[in-house]
Amino acid sequence: MVVQLRYGRPGARGSGAFAVTAVLVGSLVGTAAVTGCAAPEDPKSTVDPTLAVRSAADALTKAGTAKASTSMEMAAGGTRVTIRGEGGYDFRRRTGRLQVVLPKDAAGASEHRPITELLTPGALYMKNRGAGVPADKWVRVDTTTLDDGNLVTGGATDPAAAAELLRGARQVTYIGEVDLAGVKVGHYRGVADIAHASRVASPQLRGALTAAAKGFANDTVPFDAYLDGEGRLRKVRHQFSFSNQGRTVAVASTTLLYGFGVPVQVTLPDRRDIYAGKIKA
Repeated sequence: MVVQLRYGRPGARGSGAFAVTAVLVGSLVGTAAVTGCAAPEDPKSTVDPTLAVRSAADALTKAGTAKASTSMEMAAGGTRVTIRGEGGYDFRRRTGRLQVVLPKDAAGASEHRPITELLTPGALYMKNRGAGVPADKWVRVDTTTLDDGNLVTGGATDPAAAAELLRGARQVTYIGEVDLAGVKVGHYRGVADIAHASRVASPQLRGALTAAAKGFANDTVPFDAYLDGEGRLRKVRHQFSFSNQGRTVAVASTTLLYGFGVPVQVTLPDRRDIYAGKIKA
């Protein structure tokens, strides 16, 4: 599988030309009393951890919308870059909007303006894409044709895809309860089977995950997931690894969800504003 992620000017060194072939141990609260009575049991420890993680996507759909922060760390050889995103996502409509910020170059200068990404079922729209695309134009990418199903290509994993991938969770262990930005959450660790997730995913995400199941050389993806008291996914970190031109590329994708219920509006660009020309490599 070869998935190229190129932003900025062709031939630039550092993050602008980075090409990619697209896992807190918590402790139980309380101590044993002097009389020898056991500490209070963490309620989450009595729940099947695999079922809890696999149900996280449904809990997000019930919640409706959320603010989202994303981080994608990529390392190959001695090069390491981090791409960050901020925005919101509607888990019922499966649509979202992110502002993706590329890292600065080695000299500390920014090589690219923030990229606006619109996430929709089966498609990714990007503005300020660079690579010869006019600044006022959008690029549309069919995510069902991407080898990674847009788990990596856009520089930010689609929040719904990140949650739907957990439907293929197995070998899940409940680590314990931790504090995440003032919210008590349960920490779960395991691996996600992409092929299984693609078969049981929501219809809107099935095509993209099916493409990823065919494209990735390794079907399993290690993850750390953090669920709140309502079973909603608050944070998930996936670790992808694949080969690109003889080099192993490690990608750690983290998605944070908060501010549930906020308005999230996504307006798709007019067909006239979508760039149909050739994109430079």
